[in-house]
Amino acid sequence: MNPPTTAQRPQAAPRPAAPARPVHRPTPHTQAPAPVQAPPNLLDPPSWGQRLLPRAVREGMEALGWWTNPIPQKPSVHLAQVLAALEKYGWCKSLDVAPSGRMCIRGAQTMLQRAGHVTEHDRAKAVHYLQQSLHEIGVDQPFFYWNDLDERTFPQVRQRIQRAIHLAHTHGE
Repeated sequence: MNPPTTAQRPQAAPRPAAPARPVHRPTPHTQAPAPVQAPPNLLDPPSWGQRLLPRAVREGMEALGWWTNPIPQKPSVHLAQVLAALEKYGWCKSLDVAPSGRMCIRGAQTMLQRAGHVTEHDRAKAVHYLQQSLHEIGVDQPFFYWNDLDERTFPQVRQRIQRAIHLAHTHGE
């Protein structure tokens, strides 16, 4: 014979005294997008060989397979390369390239163009975006005059170049 059994009911956990707060989980649209990663060495300033060897010598060496010329970049990448060159070699006023090796914005652009990192057409577009970023703050003079003003500092130059990069990106360049 079986002993009498009582039906056991599952018991619920006791309720808390205060209501629970909902857990805030960020939605996908509130998360910041991942930054775009540039290919390795893309923003490296030109090597000494690229800076010192004349274009005709580099092209002759490339024809023989002894040299690989850089690929010209679009304006946004060119401006990022200008900024990287100024950060690596140093920034200056009044001279395109100072005896110490420091450069102004125009000097860095010229160095990159001579090394083959940008075409003349894309450099002109980059200058347009740089001028546009200056117009936003009420500057109506060429960027190289603005660069040489006594009160100009490198953080201001960096900010304007970064804004020009953003403008070029928004226009698909």
